[in-house]
Amino acid sequence: MRTWILGGLLLVASTGMSLAQDAAAGTAAFSKWCLPCHAAGEGATIKLGPPLNGIDGRKSASFEGFNYSDALKAFGVTWNEAQFKEFISGPMQKVPGTRMAFAGVKDAKEVNDLWAYLSKFNADGKPK
Repeated sequence: MRTWILGGLLLVASTGMSLAQDAAAGTAAFSKWCLPCHAAGEGATIKLGPPLNGIDGRKSASFEGFNYSDALKAFGVTWNEAQFKEFISGPMQKVPGTRMAFAGVKDAKEVNDLWAYLSKFNADGKPK
């Protein structure tokens, strides 16, 4: 019985550690790939691109005050994990005509880490 309890505790602890590692890795991936053009978190403002707060469930091209390309306006998706991962892997291929001149993140772990980081923010930039 103790073996099962210990095993369960170790599983829970290791899962928590991997989530923390993903969040930390997501912060690093965001800084590496996104930060030059986008902001996220409390106080995020428009840069070359819109803030990425509240992206999970947000309609594409909908951040008020940002001038989106016609191509992204016509894209018309509601962001979720699958949409984001497909898009960020090749924005110019996914939405031809977008002004987002970015080849994409090709490493699946970095893409997963980016989603883990960005999806934790509400629209106001506060953590969920």
